[in-house]
Amino acid sequence: MGGMTRLLLCDDHAMFRQGLRSILESEEGFRVIGEAANGREAIRHALDTKPDVILMDIQMPELDGVAATKAILAEHPEARVIILTMYRQDRYVFEAVKAGARGYLLKDASAEDLLDAIHRVAAGETLLSAEMAASILDEFRRYGELPRHPEHAISELTEREEDILRLLAQGSSNQEIALALGVSEKTVRNRLSEIFSKLRLNNRTQAALYALREGIATLDPGGDGR
Repeated sequence: MGGMTRLLLCDDHAMFRQGLRSILESEEGFRVIGEAANGREAIRHALDTKPDVILMDIQMPELDGVAATKAILAEHPEARVIILTMYRQDRYVFEAVKAGARGYLLKDASAEDLLDAIHRVAAGETLLSAEMAASILDEFRRYGELPRHPEHAISELTEREEDILRLLAQGSSNQEIALALGVSEKTVRNRLSEIFSKLRLNNRTQAALYALREGIATLDPGGDGR
């Protein structure tokens, strides 16, 4: 995503939004284009202004962050939502990621972590740490909600596509995947689109979790899941 990254801040605490705004507006290349104090406002602002990245509080009045995320992505699927939460283990975070959020950020994260997360998501990446992947994968297993497809789906992947999926599942960015495999970032993006299509998955998080469940990847960067 080149040029200015346009941001929408959604949180019911005005002082917290003000703190976020001051951090973000001190960073070159970011512009806060709106704020919302509840889920309904978040949806209205998101659909009116189509921000690049949305910082979404999980607990808000009227509509919570999960419902707002679902509604926004249904109308504006290219929106990149980062969930803000107080708790690392949060069932609502799982629901939001399942709906297509790009990951979550703890509200006590440092300004450096906040800026890094937004840069990564604006570049098309998913905030999928090994810890988060393990936690969400466990949730998917427990509730049986990870898409399960015929066995031939995995066999449809080329060796190079499996390599890309393995690196994605271990938290690599598109740039890191491109460097590791000696290809361009555009090639990685194109191959990822093909992988999503073949496996009938909707986003990077689902693809990474699918790779972990099927044994294509492990959470140990030194292992290849085989």
